[in-house]
Amino acid sequence: MKLHLLNRRSNTGSSFTITHNCHPHFLKIWHYHAELELVLIKKSTGTRFIGDSIQKFQVGEVVLLGKNLPHMWLNDESYFEEDIPDAAEAISIHFTEDFLGEHFFKSAEFSHIGLMLRTALRGIKFHSIPPVLYESFENMLSMNAFSKAIALIELLNQLARHKEYELLSSIGYVNSFGQIENERLRKVYEYIFDNFKSDVNLNNVAELVGMNPSAFSRFFKRIHRKPFTRYLNEIRIGYACKLLLESENSIAGAAYESGFNNISNFNRQFKAIKATSPTDYIKSYKKSG
Repeated sequence: MKLHLLNRRSNTGSSFTITHNCHPHFLKIWHYHAELELVLIKKSTGTRFIGDSIQKFQVGEVVLLGKNLPHMWLNDESYFEEDIPDAAEAISIHFTEDFLGEHFFKSAEFSHIGLMLRTALRGIKFHSIPPVLYESFENMLSMNAFSKAIALIELLNQLARHKEYELLSSIGYVNSFGQIENERLRKVYEYIFDNFKSDVNLNNVAELVGMNPSAFSRFFKRIHRKPFTRYLNEIRIGYACKLLLESENSIAGAAYESGFNNISNFNRQFKAIKATSPTDYIKSYKKSG
């Protein structure tokens, strides 16, 4: 599937854009852009592709995408059979992380929003959104420029404080380890991303941060709620997905390039993490190409 770079910058000089899209179906292009994207789906169903995440989407979902994260909302086949002008409807907001200035979301008052924007590098789907937030999307469409900017800040504030959400793309697909502030964890993540394609030894990682292997295993599991080996395999599988989707790598080639020593183990770990086989995973994407 060919990846396209799109320009989502405003052509009116505004610092961000908000658009109300009504079409027979959404744009059938696997694409990315430098701007973050906040989307409310108002009509239609289909399959949502965010990085290496493949999920069904439905009316009412709200998703925040970080900059340069590949994505596509692919409508079900029925939407391409009839030319109904407003069959697929969404409100989309595009903005850069510094649209209010380089340091705005780094200040104490807005740092929680800044953290959410960095986390959105993996894509965030919000659950159980209160009706007032849906209304915020609608109301912004008719506001003047100043009121619209204030409304966007408040919408981001509410979403940043919302507790029910899921991250979509794997950390292996989007290398976001640099956003972690803890120095010990930063060393671990840097080591993993520098070495996951080859042999990563838990003893060596533990030694790197001055811990014995048992203590490190407990520490890591407490932070991530999963064993170190599971986390490492998720990194490798996420990277393998990127190889499979954005190049001509064979399954075997992607397996070895992402750090697995044999195909059977790669297939087993892929199925455990993605709940599908590498072959079926590729087929799911090719159907949209």
